Amino acid sequence: MTLRTFSRVALAATLLAGTSLTSAYAQSSVSDEIIVTAQKRVQSLQDVPLSLDVVRGQELDVARAGGEDILFLSARVPSLYAEGSFGRTFPRFYIRGLGNTDFDLNANQPVSLVYDGVVLENPVLKGFPVFDLDRIEVLRGPQGTLFGRNTPAGVIKFESARPTRDVEGYVRGAYGRFDTIDLEGAVSGPLSDTVSARVSALYQSRDDYVENIAPNPSEEAFEDFNEYSGRIQVLFEPAADTTFLLNVHGRKLDGGSRTFRANSIQPGTGRLVAGFERFTAAQDATQLLDVENFGSSLTIESEVGAGTLTSITAFESVRIDARGDVDGGVGAVFAPPSGPGFIPFAAESQDNITGHSQWTQELRYNFDASDTVNVTLGGFAFIENLEIESLSFDTLFGGGVNGRAIQDQDTEAFALFTSLAWQATNRLTATGGVRLSFESKDFVASRTIGPFGSGTLGPLDANLDDTVLTGDLSLNYELNEVVNLFARYSRGFRAPNVQGRLVFGDVITVADTETIDSIDMGFKSRFLDGRGTFNATAFIFETRNQQLTAVGGAGNFNQLINAEAVGGKGIEIDASLAPTDFIELTAGFSINDTEIYDGTLEVGVCGAPCTILDPVNPVTGNAQIDGNALPQAPKYIANASARFGVPISDTGEIFFYGDVAHRSAVNFFLYDSAEFRSDGLTEVGLRVGYVHDDDLEIAAYIRNAFGVTELEGAVDFNNFTGFINEPSLYGVEVTKRF
Repeated sequence: MTLRTFSRVALAATLLAGTSLTSAYAQSSVSDEIIVTAQKRVQSLQDVPLSLDVVRGQELDVARAGGEDILFLSARVPSLYAEGSFGRTFPRFYIRGLGNTDFDLNANQPVSLVYDGVVLENPVLKGFPVFDLDRIEVLRGPQGTLFGRNTPAGVIKFESARPTRDVEGYVRGAYGRFDTIDLEGAVSGPLSDTVSARVSALYQSRDDYVENIAPNPSEEAFEDFNEYSGRIQVLFEPAADTTFLLNVHGRKLDGGSRTFRANSIQPGTGRLVAGFERFTAAQDATQLLDVENFGSSLTIESEVGAGTLTSITAFESVRIDARGDVDGGVGAVFAPPSGPGFIPFAAESQDNITGHSQWTQELRYNFDASDTVNVTLGGFAFIENLEIESLSFDTLFGGGVNGRAIQDQDTEAFALFTSLAWQATNRLTATGGVRLSFESKDFVASRTIGPFGSGTLGPLDANLDDTVLTGDLSLNYELNEVVNLFARYSRGFRAPNVQGRLVFGDVITVADTETIDSIDMGFKSRFLDGRGTFNATAFIFETRNQQLTAVGGAGNFNQLINAEAVGGKGIEIDASLAPTDFIELTAGFSINDTEIYDGTLEVGVCGAPCTILDPVNPVTGNAQIDGNALPQAPKYIANASARFGVPISDTGEIFFYGDVAHRSAVNFFLYDSAEFRSDGLTEVGLRVGYVHDDDLEIAAYIRNAFGVTELEGAVDFNNFTGFINEPSLYGVEVTKRF
């Protein structure tokens, strides 16, 4: 059987199955063969020569319980961490320690999110809700051949459940703490002999549970949200060798901002202050988060000549209004009452995407050049327009606008790529590819209202362009029937970027193109007749011109910078075991060690009197960051889960499910300080329920079962303001499948 023929057979089997793995425990066991498309062709996970993990089925259901947003993925697989200061949008993902702490709406992130074959570039798009999925694939390491720009850390691929030829569907409803409502459903089936469709929807809401104890508060409480999202897919199969898949999706989010808490960090430590209370806060500013986005894509697959031609045409658009209390407290020391703690002056700001459009087109052709050689040829185009408005407000005097800046950016990116897989022997397969990318970015920014008498500014502009060659080469050797060895070299890049947050700054800053070279070596194994897997990877990488963001500081001004180099190394281990039909176990572990190499690079430090641990330049007052680890890069990540089923009849089963996710300590910013860091965070989830005949499930759940409270990030400004993880969330859930 040729490589392409095997791909067709596996894909057909997958489509015929047509079941949303997120809606059925019994239909997704760790002993199942996991089919992925990490290399844009259908393969078994165990045969793909790169570090790859999959989240699906019961693991996906359990981690999402309680109305969780996309940040539930944090620490769910080795080397993957996520956090965010915007709330239920704008997630910041890190793989192998590589990420971006920037909160600008034009942030350039090194972890790419690809949803149903479409890259989501803007960071707000990346917060699209997770529902009715088949699986999530996490590709670790540079993906510079098949995915291209802005993938030096890796790719997270979301694959929706597709329309089916048979009628099926499910309805899931959950109610939990803080009046959390989580409703999800899907229906799929044929409309005619050649047309089938799938309609999916999600509604989530929560009441505000953080009481605002400020005098005469503008808002009584925080952390509430209402969110609606949906997806319609129509699959048209006019002939056996041609398919058209139309995907239309959208989202509306109201609320769900992160609550910033002034002086919540204990000076001299990275711990919360004594007596910290997670269910109260004091703020005198307006909290606002409104997000709307709409997208559509058309995927066409057709057998042409000796191969398969695939076209993916897509459009995405997003709007956001996000306003928050940057100082995290009330008043100012010169305008009492103020607090908690020392508030030098009030800071309230808002960032909006007022205009956005993203068009992408991918065209690729996959064919067997011979019985042992499979070839992919392709091209990609990306065109984006982005308009941003940034505002500041005079909180102490009626909340009027006292600062405004605008940014307008046009981006065009084009690429040509090819990948070749050669089965050199019955046991050895070599895969290699190259990608030539062309990047162009035109940017202009202006300040139309200047706070503190700073006046208007601009327009200031920047024009960036680059041409980059990336690629990969891997070997996969079948040692025996159960063990595969692999080695992989890969090169990726992050496109040049520009930033113009001119409300509090007078210049725009630019980050040049970042490149990365990485080497992975590992093995993948199956044992106990497929009931167990054990996969391990060791890696080492080095970036050049690493793009970093100096966030905030005493000047409250974000700046893009390039470090000469960053080095990293580590290991990743994934394991699963299903010793019986009623016991399933999984575990994962990673070590990530990163270090900045730049003897001349300095960054500004905190406005609060924090304890700087780096050498400080006595002339500039800046911290020298050579030798520091990357920010928000935990050295250790570990996760595990266990499910035990107890049959009580021929059709019924009681199950118990537990999971744990751990990340070690992190430093929040580029400079090291005693305060702006977090201890390790370990969260435990539990679930118990009853399943009847694989179509009815009743369960009770709890997330963060032990109520751990820990810092997840901070606002680098004029006090010790931080934000924390979510509290314990518990409730009941009922799922009906048909």
